[in-house]
Amino acid sequence: MSKKEKLTRRLKNLPKDFTYSELISIFTMCGFIEDTKGKTSGSRVKFYNSEKDIGYLLHKPHPGNIVKGKALKDAVEFLTTNNLI
Repeated sequence: MSKKEKLTRRLKNLPKDFTYSELISIFTMCGFIEDTKGKTSGSRVKFYNSEKDIGYLLHKPHPGNIVKGKALKDAVEFLTTNNLI
């Protein structure tokens, strides 16, 4: 089983300890690049996939690194709807 498959399986289970770093890895493996808009973007981060011409806006968790349940569920729905996972 590849790293992407393991991480995707973990993501789909919506664990309470899924980290922002793991979510970035999933988006990167799905062909997205991260765009933080420089120092003024705050916690907003856009992921863009030029091949499919789609983007996804996400807020970085703070002060910790754990992604909130609703944000995780929304990311799974987005990636599934676009046939990326």
